[in-house]
Amino acid sequence: MVRIHPFKSIRPSAEHGEQIATLPYDVLNSAEARELGKDNPYSYLHIDKAEIDLPDTLSPYDDQVYAKAADNLRKFLSEQWLIEEKQPALYLYELIMNGRSQTGLVTCTSIEEYEEGKIKKHEFTRPEKEIDRIRHIEACDANTSPIFLTYRAHQNIQQAMDNWKQNHSPVYDFTSFHDVTHKVWVIDDEAVIQTFVTTFETEVPALYIADGHHRTESAVKVGKKIKEAHPEIGDEDEVNYFLSVIFPKEELEILDYNRIVNAPIPENFMEQLEENFTVSTTDKGKPAQPKHFGLYLNGQWYELKAKPQILSEDPVDGLDVSLLQKYVFADIFDIQDVRTDKRIDFVGGIRGMTELERLVDSKQWTAAFAVYPTTMDDLLNVADAGKIMPPKSTWFEPKLLSGLFLHDLETKQQ
Repeated sequence: MVRIHPFKSIRPSAEHGEQIATLPYDVLNSAEARELGKDNPYSYLHIDKAEIDLPDTLSPYDDQVYAKAADNLRKFLSEQWLIEEKQPALYLYELIMNGRSQTGLVTCTSIEEYEEGKIKKHEFTRPEKEIDRIRHIEACDANTSPIFLTYRAHQNIQQAMDNWKQNHSPVYDFTSFHDVTHKVWVIDDEAVIQTFVTTFETEVPALYIADGHHRTESAVKVGKKIKEAHPEIGDEDEVNYFLSVIFPKEELEILDYNRIVNAPIPENFMEQLEENFTVSTTDKGKPAQPKHFGLYLNGQWYELKAKPQILSEDPVDGLDVSLLQKYVFADIFDIQDVRTDKRIDFVGGIRGMTELERLVDSKQWTAAFAVYPTTMDDLLNVADAGKIMPPKSTWFEPKLLSGLFLHDLETKQQ
């Protein structure tokens, strides 16, 4: 069973919530962040991607960037654009997109339980991406953006969240990027908080990382490093926990995560495909069911239907993205490592089939492959098996905004 940890969130003042909250750091490059934050002094990008306040010739990983992030966090606090709660609390965070709602519990979760495997992962991480967030957390002495976790829905937890929402007013309620509505409630009743804590501790066997593997690894490594340097820190101090938002998996949606390739097309490409797929022309690129793929090539969409001999019951080998990787990218294009091979890139499903067409028609890429979305059950089954998904297997929408919650590690008070 898993622990949740109420905490004294650093969060926007009521009047500045919409102005501060912004897209997460890892979906924007520096130029996009600079443009988005230039006319908004309240934007959390001044903290999360502080290079926007420094010359654009400077590397986003320069020491000055992390120092600027810490300076800007102190400024936001001194101006009371961000405020810190007086008492530990829990929070509810609801996102509504295209009429679909998902509500998560904002809390902190245990570094120890992550290392024990009670908080399960499904992706590998890249050290260079970890280092950036490690330095950011250390400079700010805070978990500066939440990890997106999920769990199998529990009736009592769901009822308690619904009751709180029905009987209390949100502290933030606004519509922002991509027409997503964001609402936040503060749970400050000690008895209700304890009910949530007890239910998770006695009835929820595991949590799963939906999105944020690099943030998780970074937070865990910072916490362990601080504890090693300060043996006087107790087991219940804030450095033992990292900021999380936990959603029931039944409310979440994974969009397709499509592939584009820039490589010569073999003369016998269709013949090679037909060894493992049934190939037919179509006017619709988006697959309508699992084990079907869209291929856009030379202005034409094709449907690829996986033949029975390549299907697998293995939780990883049987994934649509795994079939495409093995029987197309590896076998035909000799793309063995999609993390490093520059001949392949990935396009989030929210950008649609027209974006795949545009990229290929522009001649920048030779072919595009549309993939049926990975399911939440796929994700949990892989994690339960202790296995790892191929890179770029999941694209979650809507995105959690950054700047609504920070978790103070309090180490500078030690």
